[in-house]
Amino acid sequence: MKKILGYSDKISVRPGDTISFMVSSEEGADYQARIVRLIHGDTSPDGPGYKEEAVATSVEGTYKGSRQEVLAGSYIVVPDHRLLGALSSFTLQAMIWPTLPGKGAQTLVARWDAATKNGILLEVDAGGCLSVTLGDGKGGSETLSSGKAMVAREWYLAAVSFDAESGRLTLLQEPQTDYAETDDRAAVETTTAVRPGNPGGPLTMAAHIVEDLGKRCRTAGNYNGKIDSPALSAAVLNRVQMQQMLDGQIADADLGKVVARWDFSQGISTERIHDGSPNHIDGETVNMPVRAMKGYNWTGREMCWRHRQGHYGAIHFHDDDLYDCGWEVDFQLTVPAGMKSGVYAAHVFVGDKGEEEDFLPFVVKPARGAKKAKAVFLVPTASYMAYANEHMPTDAPLAELLTAQVAVLYPNDVFLAENRNYGASCYDVHADGSGVCYSSRLRPILNMRPKYQSWLGGAGSSLWQFNADLHVTDWLEAKGFEYDCITDEDLHYEGAEVLDGYQVLLTGSHPEYWSPEMWDALEAFKTTGGRLMYLGANGWYWKIAYHQEKPGIMEIRRGEDGIRGWAAEPGEYYNAFTGTYGGLWRRNGRPPQVMCGTGFSAQGFDISSYFRRQPDADNPRAAFIMEGIDEEIIGDFGLIGGGAAGLELDRADRLLGTPPNTLVLASSENHTDIYLVVCEEILINYPGLGGQENELVRADIVFYETAAGGAVFSSSSIAWAGSLSHNNYDNNVSRMTENVLRRFIDETPF
Repeated sequence: MKKILGYSDKISVRPGDTISFMVSSEEGADYQARIVRLIHGDTSPDGPGYKEEAVATSVEGTYKGSRQEVLAGSYIVVPDHRLLGALSSFTLQAMIWPTLPGKGAQTLVARWDAATKNGILLEVDAGGCLSVTLGDGKGGSETLSSGKAMVAREWYLAAVSFDAESGRLTLLQEPQTDYAETDDRAAVETTTAVRPGNPGGPLTMAAHIVEDLGKRCRTAGNYNGKIDSPALSAAVLNRVQMQQMLDGQIADADLGKVVARWDFSQGISTERIHDGSPNHIDGETVNMPVRAMKGYNWTGREMCWRHRQGHYGAIHFHDDDLYDCGWEVDFQLTVPAGMKSGVYAAHVFVGDKGEEEDFLPFVVKPARGAKKAKAVFLVPTASYMAYANEHMPTDAPLAELLTAQVAVLYPNDVFLAENRNYGASCYDVHADGSGVCYSSRLRPILNMRPKYQSWLGGAGSSLWQFNADLHVTDWLEAKGFEYDCITDEDLHYEGAEVLDGYQVLLTGSHPEYWSPEMWDALEAFKTTGGRLMYLGANGWYWKIAYHQEKPGIMEIRRGEDGIRGWAAEPGEYYNAFTGTYGGLWRRNGRPPQVMCGTGFSAQGFDISSYFRRQPDADNPRAAFIMEGIDEEIIGDFGLIGGGAAGLELDRADRLLGTPPNTLVLASSENHTDIYLVVCEEILINYPGLGGQENELVRADIVFYETAAGGAVFSSSSIAWAGSLSHNNYDNNVSRMTENVLRRFIDETPF
């Protein structure tokens, strides 16, 4: 059990900005906090060791600890309305697509006080059957079940009608597809003396509230599956009238009976729930259920929800969805004037020696109007979010085959495996098997930490993402380069303006996830003479979207191609947040080779290899890069897998957009057969896709000049940065990187 953990409300700040930190001391123990600048996060004894720089701030001190709860599960809240409290006879209906019927009782629609059993509760019961409970709040209740278990991932009309005068309660469970030997259709009724009471409070969908905690609510009965077209009428409707309600063709005589007719196909890019009736009993989603999902009436004739919104009127709810933990603020930092740009963390720990600790990372950008360094390091926070709290070593059956070694679970991994309410990564699937397409940073992200080791990071240091990127900052510090830091989220929101004044941008080891705004900003930097040093691989791979109203959450739709832990359903390739087509940038007409000269070609996670010098290295245009490097073999050493060419590899390819003036300076070779060609390169499965046989299993170090006097250098390997510190930073990987950076910060045009 981790005894302390937390997160911040922002990922990047400038001097004068205030950042809030939320901390949970799991045993309620007091804890200490301080601010540190992170330089090197790798604890391997073969490297320079962990490095930080303590920063004196007002934050430093001891704090009263308390345990803060994570309340996962998505649902809808519709605030109380006079018409909801005035119901006597009614019909409540919805189209539903349950994904885990039988996983306990799951609420569909409720206006219900669980403590007093007061109101109406429509649910999928513990046996997977449609069920309704009426309660008068005085001890009287009546439950009616269809008695027929529903089939997972099939559409049903779920409806309940109650006649207050006669006490007749009717339940309809109507499958939209009939299967032979499948008994899942039901129409049942009973007569009851119970009259549902008025519990007050909101109407909810996909869960019911058991405790209002102010900012948040504790819920029960969290539903897994889709809901489409829920509606409430103040009368008993027959089947024809129910269909008219679904179709939006309500007879004039019945219009006055409509209390609410919620249309989830409206406001898809928002959290708002639209009531299409004249009463406007609108609501909102909680914990970001997935929108822009195929509805019960989807035909496959239109794949983009923007073009036929009425066919995308479903919302997919999960009992493990999480957007914002909503914890109380423990302390805040107003970033002091003059605070150096860099990667920082609030270090919180229990005990004088910090036996239990957590780091809450953030980036400090230069102050507006301040003098900038010539070089800027782009911290790839979107990629960190995509992998945030991933469960692959415990959940993915192929994890050990990918790495050719036993997956080592570190304390943070074990904690996440045992505490699923902290949210998943975009490489995981939800409890119902559907892919996780949203990821938020407003929660503790326990694999985005210095000192963290990853099961996926190959032999040796076994670093991945955030901690691996600190190899770059450490090298910059060791070589004495002045540099600033910004995040790719800054690039998204501020555009090319955030790069004004910089001569060169350096990437981290794995800048995989890019929004169109990020891409366009960097392209503008390049086309106006900026220089790009791509110090990793598998960059510019997946196209993402950020929510347009809510901070700190991104979306990925994993379409028809690419290396991925799950695949989106047909018809669900367009982002809900923006309405844009998702998937690979390559399938959006912008292969990575267009940006940086190389693109994802192969991956493997056992040991890393080396690069062999190529004839282009002797081209006079590359003389500044190769100065002082006489060796034919480059990077046969390193903390990540023992070499500079490893984990994921990018190659040049003119057919995919590598500029024609590109020089291939060196190429990797002799990878193991654990390294395999990426699936988007494969049209037909065939033998010989491994590193010992296929020429596509390679990384190419490339250089090219741009028309505006700028240039691009790409190392094309995730393991590259792990070789920089070898032999006290005196090696050919470090020398090549230094040669490039010194020339790139020289303002002389290429």
